[in-house]
Amino acid sequence: MRLTRCFSPAPLQAGRLVTLPAAAGTHVTRVLRLRTGAALTLFDGRGGEYAARLLGSDPDGVGVRVEVGEPRPIERESPLRVCLLQGLARGERMDWIVQKATELGVAVIVPFRGEHSVVQLDAAAAARRVVHWRAVAISACEQCGRNRLPEISAIAPLASALRAMAEAADQPRETLRLLLSPQAQQSMAARLATLPTHGAVSLLVGPEGGLSDAEQHDARQYGFQSVRLGPRVLRAETAPLAALATIQALVGDFI
Repeated sequence: MRLTRCFSPAPLQAGRLVTLPAAAGTHVTRVLRLRTGAALTLFDGRGGEYAARLLGSDPDGVGVRVEVGEPRPIERESPLRVCLLQGLARGERMDWIVQKATELGVAVIVPFRGEHSVVQLDAAAAARRVVHWRAVAISACEQCGRNRLPEISAIAPLASALRAMAEAADQPRETLRLLLSPQAQQSMAARLATLPTHGAVSLLVGPEGGLSDAEQHDARQYGFQSVRLGPRVLRAETAPLAALATIQALVGDFI
């Protein structure tokens, strides 16, 4: 029987009592109808997971308490570090991309505004959207078994995102940078075959309107190489997920 998994924003330690986030507490008590004493699995995003036991509502009645049990040094991360630079997609399409990219093992998601982006957000709306996507990623980790959360960057123009990526201190030196384009001559499979051992992959996917010529030029200046998945043009929410599945199947941890 699979145990219910919950993310704890508070650091976990055996023997500690923690209060679940409101949404998680409501889910386990009102949706799943778990009773006091029920077993859970907790993780805090720092690696590994913990056995836990449901204690019920806290004394103030504003949350659900659990007792943290023994640690389990379990990791389900892909050995391949993948960074997805994703052009903003409309509404639930972006939620879908974040959710499924998390399930597919992406380590970093960089949402960006492109010149042809349909979605236009002011600073406040952009900040709210990133908070929402992080919640989507947490939920996906709870479902798929990951114990580490993917990093989701603040929304920025593509040029800024490319510059920040190049300047990142933790950027692996042997990184294969791929620009998904239906007009590319080389296949993704052929390019992935050149990935060095212990390398990493950065995948750039444009928004619904695609990337402008200037944006593609900028990406190539940062070492991105155009690749295609096949002869068909994929939708904005299909393309990154098909590409990520291909990457994991060919050089990641899909068997």
